[in-house]
Amino acid sequence: MIKKTALIWILLVLGLCTHAQTHVHVYNEQIRTLRVERVFLALTNGIVDGTDESNTLHISFDEMSHDVKMYTYRVQMMEWSTSPQEGMLKPNESLTSGEYLRGFTTRDITDYEHSFNTSREYTHYWFDFPNEDMQLTKSGNYRLTIYEDGNPDNKVADVDFCVVEPLVKMATKVRANTDIEFNGRYQQVDIELGLQEFTSRYQPSEFRLLVTQNNRLDNCVTLTQPTYIEPNRLRYINNKALIFEGGNEYHHFDAFSRFYAGTGIDRVFHEMGDYHAPLFADELTTGIYIHRFDANGRYLVNAERTNDPDTEAEYMWIYWTLPAEKPWFDGALYVGGELFHNELGLRNRMQYDNETKCYWLTALVKQGGYDYQYWFVPKNGATTMQRVDGSYWQTENEYAVYVYWRPFGERYDRLVGIQVIKSN
Repeated sequence: MIKKTALIWILLVLGLCTHAQTHVHVYNEQIRTLRVERVFLALTNGIVDGTDESNTLHISFDEMSHDVKMYTYRVQMMEWSTSPQEGMLKPNESLTSGEYLRGFTTRDITDYEHSFNTSREYTHYWFDFPNEDMQLTKSGNYRLTIYEDGNPDNKVADVDFCVVEPLVKMATKVRANTDIEFNGRYQQVDIELGLQEFTSRYQPSEFRLLVTQNNRLDNCVTLTQPTYIEPNRLRYINNKALIFEGGNEYHHFDAFSRFYAGTGIDRVFHEMGDYHAPLFADELTTGIYIHRFDANGRYLVNAERTNDPDTEAEYMWIYWTLPAEKPWFDGALYVGGELFHNELGLRNRMQYDNETKCYWLTALVKQGGYDYQYWFVPKNGATTMQRVDGSYWQTENEYAVYVYWRPFGERYDRLVGIQVIKSN
């Protein structure tokens, strides 16, 4: 049993670590397990038309009933925002949709299937983008919005993705010898852009870089100026803004079985019409680096004894507990990972129980293998993993570097390079 669980987790790691980055936000609590596969697109001969499956997004989600809903999606180009109130991205109002979108501007989601033989009913919806009705013609950031009953104001979810036209050569490395300490708690990213084949004129200030760690936006870094400017080369090195907490490896659990407890799960039982799977209590490990295989926060839907996990997997109540002698009044504690879309919100904020002296969280999760971390957010401070799991230079993290170029007079941010690398 242990060997089988380990094998499934290894397959999860191998299958997901090559995926690129995307970000989603769900507005409707009835929408669960929103997934995006193949999550950045390449601009080929001036168009992304969906004819190449490897260059197509596959988007799916569950709605927690057997009532068939009418969902529609639209796609809008986004651009960098300079206002904190607008968030990182805002709609590009300088271009009309016809300048970056070929075909229709909206499309209904017509593929769906009801769950089969599950304790809790749901309907699984899916679609591919781009497709024969909608294609993209420009690189950059995009937001795909899903809404209900033909009403754009009735949003249920957003999917942010990007289209790249590779115009720059990139060399990125991660080092433990940072500008503030050697082989300690941090990792530092150095980036070089090679512009030898960049045929257009450019100014260094026209480039903007976005650097993410494990597909998170709460600790991402944006850069608008290189450290060094050389002929046909921009170097972003020895920049303290590119120092990240190493953190610790992700915790994980395998909830693929209804009949026995997988890795990280104390027991599985059926009660009051639902499956329940309390996890083993985690411990504060602030002084110990723990090496374990992980998928850097991702998850994989999987269910034992099913032909199609998308429609036959059960939803389970998962219970997290973290013993702590007393609550931390200087901030809030969250369970982080892609199962919560790498966001900080009420759904994944832990509560403290004075009787059991534990932080706890309960969430409804589809069967599968999941990574998670504990993120502490101090009042008026940045998210940290050091409070629970410590931070170490040895930790294997995944960094993604996005290079945007907006030359003088251009009306949109062109994405001219992406590189994804791992530390250690």
